[in-house]
Amino acid sequence: MKGIVTKSTGSWYRVLIDGKEVDARLRGKIRTLEIKSTNPVVVGDEVTLQFDGEEYAISEISDRYNCIVRRSNKLSKQYQLIASNIDQAFIIASPAKPHTPQGFIDRFLATAEAYHIPVSIFLNKKDLNTRKANSHRDMLMELYPSIGYNIYNVSFLDEEDTTKIKELVAHKCVLLAGNSGVGKSTLINALLPGSNQKVSAISKAYGQGRHTTTFAQMFLGENGTRIIDTPGIKDFGMVYTEPNQVGHYFPEIKKLQNECKFSNCLHAEEPECRIIKAVEHGEIPVTRYVNYLGILAEVTK
Repeated sequence: MKGIVTKSTGSWYRVLIDGKEVDARLRGKIRTLEIKSTNPVVVGDEVTLQFDGEEYAISEISDRYNCIVRRSNKLSKQYQLIASNIDQAFIIASPAKPHTPQGFIDRFLATAEAYHIPVSIFLNKKDLNTRKANSHRDMLMELYPSIGYNIYNVSFLDEEDTTKIKELVAHKCVLLAGNSGVGKSTLINALLPGSNQKVSAISKAYGQGRHTTTFAQMFLGENGTRIIDTPGIKDFGMVYTEPNQVGHYFPEIKKLQNECKFSNCLHAEEPECRIIKAVEHGEIPVTRYVNYLGILAEVTK
């Protein structure tokens, strides 16, 4: 029988089968993506289950059409798969209290591009009216549409805004990412009425897992909506990315990089680089270019 993984802690899994969730264990070796992952099964996986009369066991993972990862830790070359088979990703950002750094947004955007996941931005707390908040909000609202990303200035406490968001996520498997305090739980509660306890509580069955705070969880909503929350995720990464691929994950760089003199240009210090000239002339935002160089430095180590 087939099911979809809705929660994982590395040993026990919750799997959705015919509208109901069951507990399942992982048995034996199964085929996974060819990366050094610390976890073989993740939220969003479509799996084959066997039932022996007492418990369910996962025997096979279907091919994933995409996934998103994080580094297991900064010193390790292993990666932790976060979720798979995602229709749409949304970065939850805040202009202040807490301030979402542009670096976090750009890293996630690049990671989503690398793994072929459509991504947009929810800029929460539109009613926050301070000089710092307004300045950061105005910058983000101007920057991201100029390079082709949708960004929505919203409040998750505003019923009209959450109604529009429900339309955006309907019939999709949606992944939410954001730093602590930006409003992910508030949004989930707004999208899934009556889910307060589910979002905030940790069940006894899963509360003691080693990676409890960094494993994703899927919540089921109306109109076929599936929402994947990614609590505590800060470091996203690209698996086996070559330096000359990084520019492909920045749309404004990808658009111009064929105009560079050298086909293998990394847009760092090469002569007659079209990207460097574009930054100097204001065609590419300096902040985006700096964040590009940061990712480039990581993958060239």
